[in-house]
Amino acid sequence: MQTFLIGIDEAGRGPLAGPVSVGAVIVPADFDWNLLQGVRDSKKLSEKKREEIFERTRELEKTSLLHFSVSTSSAAYIDTYGIVPAIKRALSEALSRFEIAPVDCRVLLDGSLSAPAEYIHQETIIGGDDTEPVISLASIMAKVTRDRLMQRLSPKYPAYDFHVHKGYGTASHRLAIAQWGLSPVHRATFCSRLHVGSKSV
Repeated sequence: MQTFLIGIDEAGRGPLAGPVSVGAVIVPADFDWNLLQGVRDSKKLSEKKREEIFERTRELEKTSLLHFSVSTSSAAYIDTYGIVPAIKRALSEALSRFEIAPVDCRVLLDGSLSAPAEYIHQETIIGGDDTEPVISLASIMAKVTRDRLMQRLSPKYPAYDFHVHKGYGTASHRLAIAQWGLSPVHRATFCSRLHVGSKSV
């Protein structure tokens, strides 16, 4: 019987700019989810609700009822190694921050994710971010952390309005790329088919 349950999910796999982030949450196996009302897939929650749950989770962490970790891989790393290795690197880093023996944990991951092999009790669940609260919470922590990072980057690169679209390929974002080219935080490999400035990359 595993003493702890870990949930893992990523945010930002598809954007044209910014990092990809991986969230990991560890709770006791008998964690009372009534302490965190409304936890579900981050994509199905409003930004306000995600922020509320994020702050509530931080409060609970102070009481050691749970712990969370979010790690990112930069646009440059994604361009160099690819999105899948970038996610794997961030996932391993996020997990490594939990000082816990892998054998004592049951790890639940969303979609196509997998944990390092030493986590022998792991299960990948399609749509797990909507069915397993611990994965949903990891999804929220990853998304809010990434969204806040993109908001902080926005004043540094004002032409792109990162605070609005968080780096995703909206029409306005594509138009800005066509007008201004790529910033240092754009994923060049993701923008290769776009019209960039006066030329295509």
